[in-house]
Amino acid sequence: MSIATTIVIPGDDPPQLQSSPHLERLQRHGQVALHTNRPATAEEKIARAGEATCMINSRGAVKWPGDVLRRLPKLKMITVCGIGTDAIDLEAAKELGILVCNLPGRTAPIVAEHAFGLMFAVAKRAAFQTNALKLGRWTRLDNIYLRGKTLGLVGAGNIAAEMAKLARAIGMNVLGWTFHPSPERAAQLGIEFVPLEELLRSSDVVSLHVKLTDQTRGLIGARQIGLMKRGALLINTARGPVVDTAALVAALNSGQLDGAGIDVYDVEPLRPDHPLLSCQQVVLTPHNADQTPEGVELLNEGVVDNVIAFLEKRPQNRVV
Repeated sequence: MSIATTIVIPGDDPPQLQSSPHLERLQRHGQVALHTNRPATAEEKIARAGEATCMINSRGAVKWPGDVLRRLPKLKMITVCGIGTDAIDLEAAKELGILVCNLPGRTAPIVAEHAFGLMFAVAKRAAFQTNALKLGRWTRLDNIYLRGKTLGLVGAGNIAAEMAKLARAIGMNVLGWTFHPSPERAAQLGIEFVPLEELLRSSDVVSLHVKLTDQTRGLIGARQIGLMKRGALLINTARGPVVDTAALVAALNSGQLDGAGIDVYDVEPLRPDHPLLSCQQVVLTPHNADQTPEGVELLNEGVVDNVIAFLEKRPQNRVV
């Protein structure tokens, strides 16, 4: 390890790595600069990361476009604290020779459990009925029985695999869709791959598990929601922009969808006037599907492992 190695955590807000015991391991490999608030401007990002050899982007809300990356000449490696890399301009990073790493699968069971919980909470009208009781109303709204219903998984990665196990355990049928279906992956997941339109038409619940890319941005829009069964449920623990928010809100208000469980949003943090907040049959969480004590430390261990592996010239979990 070079004495000049600087490892920057530019915006650890909300806290992710600040109290982690894994920071001690990191400090053996270089000077660690951890910032407990988010940089407010591009200039502040550059000021914080200007001397960085490695950067841990612990919060996806801190974005790294190409024009900022080009002003960080010492930067050689970025690792994100999760699987999604949409906060980083990957083309610019590749052009500049900056290695980008992520953490595939580390918290897949934890995120899947959260998605599964959202599905149950929406199906059992948990938020709506709790609010009604607090207002003194004794409602008689029907819940949704999930056994025997069909879950459609959009995406076929580690989280989708865990979600399939949970759904089968309660007697749900499971369909899947992915850009690259194969008989081998279908057998591994224990599901049938079908075209996206067929999945949407056949599923009682659709759960999203894809990365945010140019291909998946707006993947679920008004046309796709219109193909879904009237009264179906939508669960999104992937990324907010995978879904057209206006189309989702319209479908909830019209009854085309009977509910939604959402952990991710087109704009984060969620604005006080965000239209989803006015919808009745929604359960909303603040992009925290992997935020359990176990999940946090799995991620912290993983990003520190990624940095150390890079500095020891054995990079792992490379995206570009």
